[in-house]
Amino acid sequence: MANYEPEGELVSTPPSIPPNVNSPSMIIHGTYISLRPLQLSDAPALYHSLSGPENDGLWTYLPGGPFPDLEAFTNHIAFLCQRTMFFPFALLSKNPAHIPSALKDATGEEEGVPVGVTTLMCIEPAHHRIEIGHVVYSSLLQRSAASTEVSYLLMKLAFDQLGYKRVEWKCNDRNNPSMKAAERLGFTYEGTFRRHLVVKGRRRDTAWYSTV
Repeated sequence: MANYEPEGELVSTPPSIPPNVNSPSMIIHGTYISLRPLQLSDAPALYHSLSGPENDGLWTYLPGGPFPDLEAFTNHIAFLCQRTMFFPFALLSKNPAHIPSALKDATGEEEGVPVGVTTLMCIEPAHHRIEIGHVVYSSLLQRSAASTEVSYLLMKLAFDQLGYKRVEWKCNDRNNPSMKAAERLGFTYEGTFRRHLVVKGRRRDTAWYSTV
């Protein structure tokens, strides 16, 4: 009788756990930064951190933005919060160096001031894989210990608490800072998907990375 069983590692573990907005484990405190599920009420503070001519470049490789006013930005935050298989976090900082001058009066907020957004997305519990994506944070936070800690906190959550076996990182193959960040964080380059997407009317080749 022919053997019809496929080769490969036998998987006996249950599906991974989808992120849940009501779970206490979704509120994560690091040394330099904290993460909690994104809320619509974060929009005004995030608008100050991520908008304006000096921040337009933050949105170059993202499907949305930059945004002309708070209303448009708030609609974008609402869209992120409502997407399926897409779990956005607000990045919260108490460090005055990370907070724009317009929000300095909010530095006393107990949980910190929202200064960016990051996301767990492409969530596939049955296949134990998940992606870190839609990363956008203030230029004041870039190339800092806090920005590095964000990704480590998400990887720790995905692997240690939610049971995922593979974390992915994908970006436009012209986005050199994102590719360098993936490599710095220990992700392995797996190849480029050519003519993968159309973003803002332009063809995008996508560089794929993962850590397992």
